[in-house]
Amino acid sequence: MRLRFYRYLHRVTAPERTGLAWFDLIEFGLAALGFLCYFIVRGSVVDDAGAALDHARWIIEAQQTFGLFIEPAVNSWVLEAAWRVRSVNFVYFWLDFPLIVGIAVALFVRSRRHYTVLRDALLASGALALVMYWTFPVAPPRYLPEWGFVDTLAEFDNLSYQAQSMRPFVNPFAAVPSLHVGWSLILSIVVFDATRRVWARASVISVLGAQTVAVVGTANHFMFDAVIGALVSLAGIAFALWLQRGGYPRLRDWFQVRATRIERRMRDAAG
Repeated sequence: MRLRFYRYLHRVTAPERTGLAWFDLIEFGLAALGFLCYFIVRGSVVDDAGAALDHARWIIEAQQTFGLFIEPAVNSWVLEAAWRVRSVNFVYFWLDFPLIVGIAVALFVRSRRHYTVLRDALLASGALALVMYWTFPVAPPRYLPEWGFVDTLAEFDNLSYQAQSMRPFVNPFAAVPSLHVGWSLILSIVVFDATRRVWARASVISVLGAQTVAVVGTANHFMFDAVIGALVSLAGIAFALWLQRGGYPRLRDWFQVRATRIERRMRDAAG
């Protein structure tokens, strides 16, 4: 029984494998559990409104120093046209996790290696983000009415993340890093490597650009948040690639060694 188990694990963890097996049937359940834990932990992180507001104003001062405090202008520009409001709201809400899930399913079927890189990079960057949410709470721009920010999601589409049903999964002071931008960057990198199709590459790059505008236009993030989100996600990609090149091969070798030892014992016992 153990021999079959180790042989099976060695086979199903091969990055070039195609087809479906029982392990694949629970993969999405395990991935969903991982992301559910991320959202629950993020929502349960103890937040400090005073520190979060102080950190947000520090970010504003830092961006002002470099002439990069563009958030009020972008938010105002979005509010000038109803189609812009609808566009940024759609991008922010629907071209984030729903899009990631859709592409993950496609990669799972077509390229297991790229699916695994995407999954591991998302989870690793999410874990790093949780540490930052805990140690450096930041209020989003919409919590600073003195600058005239308007939360377009709440005001125009009733898509506020602060809805009662969402509160167990949401930390209102988890603005840094912006994983909307960071995860869009991960998606772009993985898809760009997974296919040579121009339309697919152009689409994910366009989503990354649109998401960068949307996080600011909806008054949910500063540009600082987006930059830190990109850096955190690049670290997640680096970790996922390390697993592909070193971690998983070693694990498969371990499965192989265990299976070989069991086979040897069985032969010795039979002889």
